[in-house]
Order: sequence, then structure tokens, then C-alpha cells
Amino acid sequence: MGRSLVLIGLAIAAVGLLMMLGLPLGRLPGDISIRRGNFSFYFPVVTSVLLSILLTLILALFRR
Repeated sequence: MGRSLVLIGLAIAAVGLLMMLGLPLGRLPGDISIRRGNFSFYFPVVTSVLLSILLTLILALFRR
């Protein structure tokens, strides 16, 4: 359990570092963004799909 938490923490830190370096996570083509006047709506469709695939692969590796 402890090993898993450390790996998850390192993965989150790595994603944060990539975002600080300019990787546009969360603003991928296919994400829905609507801006009208003082209202804005953002729904990260493609980002959610990519994160789902990535987490599925990572968890499949941990099960083995």
C-alpha cells in the first residue's frame, strides 16, 4: 500500500512538472470550451478519455 501511494505521488508530481513546463494538459483538441459574455463553460472530453486510458493501463500493470 505504501509503495503504491509513493508511486501515485510521484506520478502526480511529474504531471505537475510537465504542466509547469508548458505541456497543454486540459486544453487538448476535442475538449469543449464555450465562452459567451461573462459566462464560460469547459468540459475536457479528450483529456478525460486520455486519463482514463492511462489509468487503466497503470492499474492493469499493478494487478500483475
